[in-house]
Amino acid sequence: MAEVLLFHHAQGLTAGVLEFAAELRGSGHTVHTPDLYEGETFSELDDGVAYMKKLGFGTLIERAQAAAGALPPALVYAGMSMGVGPAQMLAQSRPGAKGALLMFGALAASEFGGKWPQGAALQIHAMKDDPWFKDDVEAARELAKLAGGQLFLYPGDKHLFADNSLPDFDDDAATLLKQRALEFLDGIG
Repeated sequence: MAEVLLFHHAQGLTAGVLEFAAELRGSGHTVHTPDLYEGETFSELDDGVAYMKKLGFGTLIERAQAAAGALPPALVYAGMSMGVGPAQMLAQSRPGAKGALLMFGALAASEFGGKWPQGAALQIHAMKDDPWFKDDVEAARELAKLAGGQLFLYPGDKHLFADNSLPDFDDDAATLLKQRALEFLDGIG
């Protein structure tokens, strides 16, 4: 079974993120969910984004690195939206990465050195018409090609569609994402 380090989205470590992690654990995977916001959560995405900007990307990366540093290197790094940055950075730069599960976002590989680690798997999930993902779609396609990974674009325009504690939740798309993510993790584990 895979060991996963899952980073939350800009609204914080919500009940929906914890539920998603619990579902992965229920299939036998070990899932760590560090709280990069140290207890803060937000009911509105814009408020969470404002807090993230106030906190600073450097602080988020430092907290993510500290969380990873306490764990073995053979991890799958997972992130939801804002959490994609730390997850992708660690997958590309920390030796021993088994893969990355990127949900609702992706960055250009050049952001973290331009290379993808040999043997590290990749899966990216987002809704096709998500306005928050529109600037990431080309980076996601290029990253999937570079890594020999998979990019899944779901019908719809929701952003955080796999977080069942938020209004963007889409049961059908979330169920399919979880199914694909579990198949991905089972293949790594």
